[in-house]
Amino acid sequence: MVVGLDYDRLRAEAVDIGEDRAVTVNKRSLIDKQLSRYSRPWSTLRELIQNAADAAASRVVVKIITTPSLRVPTPQSDDPPAHLKHVLHNHTVNKWVIENNGHAFRPEDWARLQEIASGNPDEDKIGAFGVGFYSVFSISETPSVFSGSDALEFYWKDNDLRTKRLKPRQSTDTIFQLPTRDGTSSVPHGHELFSLCQFLTSSMTFVGLQSIELFIDDWRILHLQKSTADPLILGIPGGLNKTTPGRIMRVSQITQQGVQLEAEWMKVLDATASLQTGPGTFNSLESTKKTVFSFFKRTAGPTSQGNMKPVPDVKSVTDQTAQDIVATARHKTFFHVNRATVITTVDRDLGTEFLRLRKKSPPKSTTISFLAQSYDESAGSSLNEPPVASKLFKSVVPDGNGHVYIGFTTSQTTGLAAHLEIPALVPTVEREQLDLNSKHIKTWNIELLRAAGLVARISWSAATMELQGRLSKYPGMTDGKVLAPEELQAVLPAVKWKYEAFDWRPTTPLPDVGRYVQDVFWDCAKDFSLFSTRGFVPLDNVRVASADLSFVEELPTVPESLLQLGLVQKLRKEDVLMDVQIDDIIYILEKSKKTRTPMQLQQLLEYLATRARANTISQREIQCVLNATVASDEETTPTRIIALTEIKEYVNPDRIPPDMPVPPTTIPFKYTKKLSKFDTKALGFQELGPLTWMEWLVEDSRTNRQLPSEQNMEANAAFASKVLKALSQNWSNMSQETKTAITKLLEHRTIIPTKQGMKKPSETYFSSVKLFADLPVVENLSFVKEGFLSALGVRKTLEIGVVFDRLMSGSSQQWSHVDLIKYLASVWDDVPTRDRERLKGTPVCSSEVSTGKPSQERYRISELYEPHDGLRRLGLPILQWPGDYEPRSKEAKLLHTLGLRDAPSYTDLVNIIASASQSADNSLREFALKYFIENSQSKGYNASPIKAVKTPFLPVQGSEDKLSAPADCFTNERAASLGFSLIRSDLEKYAVLFGVQHDPPIDRCVQRLIRKPPRTQRRAREMFTYMTSRIGAITNQHVEVLGGAKIVPITTLKNAGDEEEGRVRHLPPRMCFLGDGGDLANMFDFVDFGKEAEMFLIRCGSKHEVSISDIAHLFTQQPAMLMNELKEGKYLEVLMKLSKEWNSIKKDKSLVDRLKQAPFLLATKVETLDQPFNLNDDDAKGDAKKWHLAKASEIVIVDEIGSYNLFKTHVLAAPQQDEILEHMYEELGSPGLSSLIEERQQIAGLDFGKQPDQRAALKLQSIIRERARLFLYDYQADSRRHDSRWLEKNLTVQTVRSIVIKTSLRGTNIQHVQEKTATLRQETNSRAWTICVTEKYNMALVSRALARLLLIRPRPRDWMVLTEFLRAELSSLQEAGINVDRILQQKEKDAQIAHEMHQRQLEQEQRARDEREALRQEMEAQGGRDIDPDVDVRAADSMPGDFPGNGDGKGHEMENTQEPAGLFGGFRKMLGFDSARRPQAATPDRERIEHDNDATGPIDPQRPYSDSEQPLPSEPQGAPMTPQQLSELSRRAVQTTRPHNASTLKSRAAVHIVKETHTTCDAKPGMNIIYAGEAANVRVFLDDDFIETSGTSKERFMTTNDEGLKSFASILLDCANIYKLPRGSMHIFYDNDGGTEAFNQQNAIFFNYRFFRDDHLAMVTQGNRDFPVRHWAMTTAHELAHNIEADHNVRYHNVLQSIIETHIPNIADVSRMKPIIPTLSSVGRAAPASRGPVVPTRQAVPPTRQPTPPPPRQNTPRASGTAALKGAFKR
Repeated sequence: MVVGLDYDRLRAEAVDIGEDRAVTVNKRSLIDKQLSRYSRPWSTLRELIQNAADAAASRVVVKIITTPSLRVPTPQSDDPPAHLKHVLHNHTVNKWVIENNGHAFRPEDWARLQEIASGNPDEDKIGAFGVGFYSVFSISETPSVFSGSDALEFYWKDNDLRTKRLKPRQSTDTIFQLPTRDGTSSVPHGHELFSLCQFLTSSMTFVGLQSIELFIDDWRILHLQKSTADPLILGIPGGLNKTTPGRIMRVSQITQQGVQLEAEWMKVLDATASLQTGPGTFNSLESTKKTVFSFFKRTAGPTSQGNMKPVPDVKSVTDQTAQDIVATARHKTFFHVNRATVITTVDRDLGTEFLRLRKKSPPKSTTISFLAQSYDESAGSSLNEPPVASKLFKSVVPDGNGHVYIGFTTSQTTGLAAHLEIPALVPTVEREQLDLNSKHIKTWNIELLRAAGLVARISWSAATMELQGRLSKYPGMTDGKVLAPEELQAVLPAVKWKYEAFDWRPTTPLPDVGRYVQDVFWDCAKDFSLFSTRGFVPLDNVRVASADLSFVEELPTVPESLLQLGLVQKLRKEDVLMDVQIDDIIYILEKSKKTRTPMQLQQLLEYLATRARANTISQREIQCVLNATVASDEETTPTRIIALTEIKEYVNPDRIPPDMPVPPTTIPFKYTKKLSKFDTKALGFQELGPLTWMEWLVEDSRTNRQLPSEQNMEANAAFASKVLKALSQNWSNMSQETKTAITKLLEHRTIIPTKQGMKKPSETYFSSVKLFADLPVVENLSFVKEGFLSALGVRKTLEIGVVFDRLMSGSSQQWSHVDLIKYLASVWDDVPTRDRERLKGTPVCSSEVSTGKPSQERYRISELYEPHDGLRRLGLPILQWPGDYEPRSKEAKLLHTLGLRDAPSYTDLVNIIASASQSADNSLREFALKYFIENSQSKGYNASPIKAVKTPFLPVQGSEDKLSAPADCFTNERAASLGFSLIRSDLEKYAVLFGVQHDPPIDRCVQRLIRKPPRTQRRAREMFTYMTSRIGAITNQHVEVLGGAKIVPITTLKNAGDEEEGRVRHLPPRMCFLGDGGDLANMFDFVDFGKEAEMFLIRCGSKHEVSISDIAHLFTQQPAMLMNELKEGKYLEVLMKLSKEWNSIKKDKSLVDRLKQAPFLLATKVETLDQPFNLNDDDAKGDAKKWHLAKASEIVIVDEIGSYNLFKTHVLAAPQQDEILEHMYEELGSPGLSSLIEERQQIAGLDFGKQPDQRAALKLQSIIRERARLFLYDYQADSRRHDSRWLEKNLTVQTVRSIVIKTSLRGTNIQHVQEKTATLRQETNSRAWTICVTEKYNMALVSRALARLLLIRPRPRDWMVLTEFLRAELSSLQEAGINVDRILQQKEKDAQIAHEMHQRQLEQEQRARDEREALRQEMEAQGGRDIDPDVDVRAADSMPGDFPGNGDGKGHEMENTQEPAGLFGGFRKMLGFDSARRPQAATPDRERIEHDNDATGPIDPQRPYSDSEQPLPSEPQGAPMTPQQLSELSRRAVQTTRPHNASTLKSRAAVHIVKETHTTCDAKPGMNIIYAGEAANVRVFLDDDFIETSGTSKERFMTTNDEGLKSFASILLDCANIYKLPRGSMHIFYDNDGGTEAFNQQNAIFFNYRFFRDDHLAMVTQGNRDFPVRHWAMTTAHELAHNIEADHNVRYHNVLQSIIETHIPNIADVSRMKPIIPTLSSVGRAAPASRGPVVPTRQAVPPTRQPTPPPPRQNTPRASGTAALKGAFKR
């Protein structure tokens, strides 16, 4: 590629000195190419006829001048048909002549005729010799034009077209002569001739011509004449919007004009028309295209005929009609044209573009014509229409899909059965289609099509008004009734014709044309009337009836014959024409004032039932319809009004005869006879039940309100018989509840016909009852079932009272209860229940007496027993029955039914036994007991609840007179120990029969034991042993009661025997112990009642041993006594045992409180003796320890042995045997000794300037930090006070000259002064600690001081171990098994890193000096000015916080730079722009030069610290930062990150020149990015230049890169989780080039998607996320550091290093996590849970050493970031 060419200069030179040469045109080729665009037939005639119309011609004559054949002679006869046939078949075309009587050519017309594509500037003309005229060259090589007094002839000179101007003569017509090329073209005949005639006929459609004639020589083949009626102005509907949506077109007026087109033709066309195989129109692609093109090709020369298909032979046809072909025929067709005037309003841009493209301005007004044929016009045109006429006029009046006309027809269809002429439409060059490609032309054409939609809608409305006028003469349209079928049929054909015209078929070849027209047709007006059974009704009120809905004839519905029409189907498809809904029916029924006829009511019910079966109607809707329906039953007299809202039941003819009267709430059967049971249920009707029916009949018979007297069932025997018959037939199917209700309803009504009249059922008898002749016996009920009458109360037997009255009163014959029983036994099945109950309650029987005669007193049968000897012996009342009593006889069964008893009940027997015992009748008692035992099975005594009997009747052991109830005596002899009674021994085997239990209930045992506890050892042993046998029944509730009850006897008289009670006290089992007690026998109560009794006592809470808890309670009461019993050694063991159980004991808060106040704890106090105990014991030194009992608060815990040695004679010290014991002392309130010690330090050498050499202290500090981690490795976390990381941050070592410690015991005047070599000191108001050491320090003292910081409670052994760790070499520790490899490796690595960084620093400084020198020399050479060699003024392509990726961003050292001076520099400082970018203030050693860094887009400035924080003060350059400061800066770097909520980001390029040791030059590129969308909730921005240059929209970019952006967002969200960043702070941007991988804009971080797509997308797609996560995590850390420092200086690198070290574990963890959002490789996986904080594993940088910054970045950060990450992981 040539670089640096100045193309503008080269072009200017070419214009000045270059050769000037004109562009030539091959006119023949140009015209031939132009002609190739004319694809439709007869294009030349179309152009010339259009020219005639533009010239206001009324007549056009087309002549074909022929040349006779030289081979076939002319016929000699005078037969005209023969001559015409000869011309058609043998002559050739000489020339075409087209004449019109329009205006003569004007000079400008002649001028345009000689210019190709100059066009007609008249905005109202369609064409006029732009390129259309040149279509004549498809026929002729030398066309001529004659008009007025001038003529013009065209001829060719080579490929150049030339003209000659002539003045032949004056002519009133304009004539075009088109000689054929060689005169060999055949004359059009056959199909070609008919196609030509069709074309000429269609040309009369819209053009202003009144006549067209076609001649072949002197034969007038066709003559067309058009006549029009006067135009009629059509009204535009008021609610119609006359303006198109684009506000360009407005319809101002529309007229309708009737047209008559008459054609006269020679019958030669009849023969040619019969040859057509297709539709016969000149538009037919199959039939027309081939023949017309072949015709034009033949006119061009004979060479074009090679590929032609042969034309069908017309000879045979013409022979058959030869005598007729010269005869003429004529026919007329009728149609109308609605022509609208359209006013146009275009804006300047559209007008300018239109003029540029069309070479004419858009017309200010134009017309749009709508040609259609009404039903009447079609009928008139079809009257006597010959076949030729229908084919000839086929294209004039569309019968299916009309065409768009632009003067002449185009190939574009309209979708309607109508033509649309829109002369202002702009077609394509060949005028076959509409131009919808060019932007401004498309706008113009679409608006015209929309205006055509307005014209179509107005035409629809006009046709609708015309049809409404027809309907107005019918009475149905004036009185609100529905149109009668004959009235509907009279207008329906015209309506159907209209609807078929507006079917809106698909349009071709451009489907959008129909959409533009149709959209406005529907949208221009809200009101749209549709034809219905009620005439034309607004569309919203018309419905489609899917079934016969004559029951709502008021509802306008679409006639069935219109439902299949395309217009209606479209309205239904778009849901604007709705099917009939239930709400419609409800509305009509509610609003209508007329009632439904019986037929309509039946249809309504059947309709609802059908919908219910199909489950297309809800129960609520059904009920609403029924509530709104009112019908009149005209068949009844008087007419019955049926309101369905009151109807509740329907009639089931199987249960109630249809001819029977029914309640008003029941719908008559005739309306539901066609409905199934399911249908009536679905309508909400319930079956009329017999009970409801009878209740209504009975009520009506009582009131006589509705039914006539012949239907009164209590007065009319015949009607009553029919009712009873109906009930009888369904009686067995009724429920018992219904039967009972009907029986109660009728039993007191006189409804039974008898010989004595209507009677109540209970007063009548069946005919079988003939005991008395005057009984009321039923009659005329032969078909009524006997069971039904019996249920009503008709009697089969005489009433008991009647029997008593009639048979017994006044009769001398004696009767007995035996006779009565025998009679009743014979008729018992027929005895009513009432009589049976009366018989049971009446005393009718006598009992036996000693005389053998019946008793005078009468008894109820249930009070007597059957005659039996055993019952007589028991003294029970026996039924008097003479003779033998047979238990199996009918009389005996009846007696038992009436209640005769065969045995006494168990309660009767109990009373007999009890009374016999009281009366000392032992024989009766024993017989009764024997009777009970022997008959327990047969009489059911074994199943009786006898154990619940409270009456004492059972004899017990020990006394003949004593009786007991079953619940109060038992069979277990051991229960007697508690004082319970035992059943008599001979009855024990029948104990179950009598309900006697083996043992008393445990509750009673417990109560008996508590109420009467034993007083002797023997009684206690017996009672406790028995309770042990019942231990399984003892519950926890019992244990709770017994454990606290005083039931255990304690004998205080030791010599008393078992039988001697002595002095006894009772204790609860919980307070007793089992066994002899040993040493504790005198302190606790021990008992021994034997092994069996022990189990019961243990269950109640007694224990074998004294528990620690017991001892603890004893400690609170008698600690001194316990001390005397156990002595010091065992007492200490008890205390240690108590300490081990302390966690459970301390749950008893009250016990702990008492222990704190009790002096029970052992403590030692050292006392100085005059003489030592043992002169050989070096440790004694004359001191002796003495044990004391004291409260916890009086004892100290020895946690500092050195202090204890100083004050051991002044304190009570807790035993030091065990830490657990000390823990108990501490929780009881014993303080640590260290808390009572007060120290005052006197340290010399702390002041600055007076400090000794600190090298030994630094070395010791390094050793402490190094070895502390090893020392703490084996210690649990709960024993550590601080860890090694805390130590590194908060502990320093300092050498001092001397240390003096004054130690005192709080509360005393005792004080000790010591000189030490090491001590621990806390800095004032700080968390930091210092170990002060002298030059010759004791490592043991250092360890003791250090252990106080590391461990919560250090021990001497801890000090010794720590001393060894500090003294020993690492190699010695390694030999001892300590893991020191990491420390050794880290030392080596630190040394290597320090060396490498030093080398890179030297190289960087040298490279910076070389580059500054080279830059200075280059700028001096270009600008010729002096440049400061220490200043770098280059502009780079990166932002602050951005990785320079173009290879130019090398580092430089800068010197002698200055802040921007002047007004703007001062304003920047006052507004805080500099501080917003950097938290630290500018210093003389740090300065910045900025160039045009003002943001041009929306900026949301934000400080890098929160409102609650203050910016950290800037440190002097080169001063080290402490780990605490670095940690705080890294924390703020994360917390100050924020989202960028603006939709744009614009900034200018800037250079930041920083003068600082070991720093680099930073640069910021300009950014102009805009918001494009979101990917997985991450905002995405696009470079504005990329959108402009690539032509890619934001939406397309987001769609195309959807998966990749989501994958990138997943990686970035993982990075956000690593650093705990807000997800909204991560942003994605994309640019097409450049080296910026990421940048930080005011604490919002942006990442370049292009780098991820090129480097990492494939890896993520394959499931490898580790490396991308690590890479972008390091990039994120880089940008986070820029929240604190904008430039890549030492401070920045320190913060970056701190951020990475803190979050390295998170990076390692997240790289193995599942992605946060679904990506290409992880669709459907769940997002990971949030992760907790991770403790860093690396050591912080020691504060005494300033980290050396890494070398400057020289390429994109991907390599350096990855290297840094790898290095971090290696470390």
